[in-house]
Formats: sequence, C-alpha cells, structure tokens
Amino acid sequence: MKTDIHPEYTDATITCSCGNVLNTRSTVKEMHINTCSKCHPFYTGQNTFIDAEGRVEQFRRRYEKRS
Repeated sequence: MKTDIHPEYTDATITCSCGNVLNTRSTVKEMHINTCSKCHPFYTGQNTFIDAEGRVEQFRRRYEKRS
C-alpha cells in the first residue's frame, strides 16, 4: 500500500431516527440514518404485500391485438 493516501479507519457511531445506536468502524465518525434493522418493516414483520392478482390479465386485455 502507498503511504499517506488512505483515509483513517476509526470507530464510528451510526444513529437511527428510531434511537437505535450501532457501533462499527468507518472512515466517517458519525452517521445518521432514517431506518435500521430495528425499525424497517421488512425486518420487523410489519411489511405489507401488494396484491397483484389480476395484473397479468389486465395487461393482456390492455395490449392484446384486436381482430
């Protein structure tokens, strides 16, 4: 590695808007994020699935060749 060209890699604190604090290592000392694994709907099980039933039929009806 070349000397004096790499950024300093130190301890970092990541703070989520929900209040969760994560400690890691990074070139940035503090980061503020909107969602983390504690509050993201995918990880908490609160996610909702969009019902796509009938979407294929609707597409076929819209774009089928008319005789």
